[in-house]
Amino acid sequence: QVQLVESGGGLVQPGGSLRLSCAASGRIFSINDMGWYHQAPGKERELVAVITSGGSTNYADSVKGRFTIFRDNAKNTLYLQMNSLKPEDTAVYYCKAEIRSSSWSNHYDYWGQGTQVTVSS
Repeated sequence: QVQLVESGGGLVQPGGSLRLSCAASGRIFSINDMGWYHQAPGKERELVAVITSGGSTNYADSVKGRFTIFRDNAKNTLYLQMNSLKPEDTAVYYCKAEIRSSSWSNHYDYWGQGTQVTVSS
């Protein structure tokens, strides 16, 4: 079985920074795209940033220039460096990874359990 575990959330003041981590473990043959999503109360889950296995990235317009997504393929770990945080960044942040468990299987999407980020003074 595959598991994604996020960490690094918390309470931060506007203008502050946080770094989220997402560690994948279990039966992993390869990982394709990995991404961060967030969901604010009463809203749909939205893409924040995505990174391919080759390192190409894409960001939501609302976080461009403030957030950086990167990954450590040797550790099967995804990161999100969040700078210049705003109150509107407050949400539960989820990581997602497209994981292949064996050489003969397809890639399947796996989600983490989420970590709360609250930006408030």
